[in-house]
Amino acid sequence: MSDGQFDVGGRLRQVRSAAGWSQRQLAERAGVPPSQISTIEQNKSSPSVASLRKILSGLPLTMAEFFEPDQPLADSVFHSPADLVDLTSRLTSHAPGASGDRTLTLRQVGNARAHNLQILQERYEPGADTGIDMLEHASHEGGIVLSGEIELTVGDQVKLLKPGDAYLFDSSLPHRFRNTGQRAAEIISACTPPYL
Repeated sequence: MSDGQFDVGGRLRQVRSAAGWSQRQLAERAGVPPSQISTIEQNKSSPSVASLRKILSGLPLTMAEFFEPDQPLADSVFHSPADLVDLTSRLTSHAPGASGDRTLTLRQVGNARAHNLQILQERYEPGADTGIDMLEHASHEGGIVLSGEIELTVGDQVKLLKPGDAYLFDSSLPHRFRNTGQRAAEIISACTPPYL
C-alpha cells in the first residue's frame, strides 16, 4: 500500500505462506469461506475485528503478533501511552457510502500472552462496531465505560451502557460491541485468557 497504511492483505498472505498453508487450508482451519481469505489478501475488503480474529485463530496468531510482529516478549512494569500495542486502528472500517469516522481502536497494555491477561483501552467512534459476526472465545471479560455510550449484546441480552456502567461475562457467549451514539465511546477492559 503506497499511502503508508498497514497492508492487512499482504500481512495475512505473509503469515499464511509462512505457515505453509493455501488459502483454502487456512479457511478450513479458521471456519471461514476461502473467498473471504482471498478478498482480504487482495485488499478488496477490510475485515472486521471479529472476522480478522476468527481468521487468525486458524494460525494461531494474536492480533498483537499480527500487527506488531517485533513486539518484545519481555515487558516492563510501567507503560506510557506510546507503549500501548495498537491492535486495530489499521483496519479500514469505513462503510461504503457512510459518513464520518467509523474507526474502532483497541490498544493493549504490554504482552498479554506473557501475563495471560489482556487489558485494553478501547475507543469506538460513532458507528464503529466489532462486526456483524458475533465474537465468541473461551475467556471471561469485563470493562467499564469511561465516556460515550456503547451497545453491548451478549447472547440474547442487549444493553446500552453509559459512563460508569460496567459489564462482566463469559466470552463463550456470542457478543458484539457497537457505538450507536453521536460521540466516541471509551472503555477500559480486561480479558483472561487473552483473545485478541
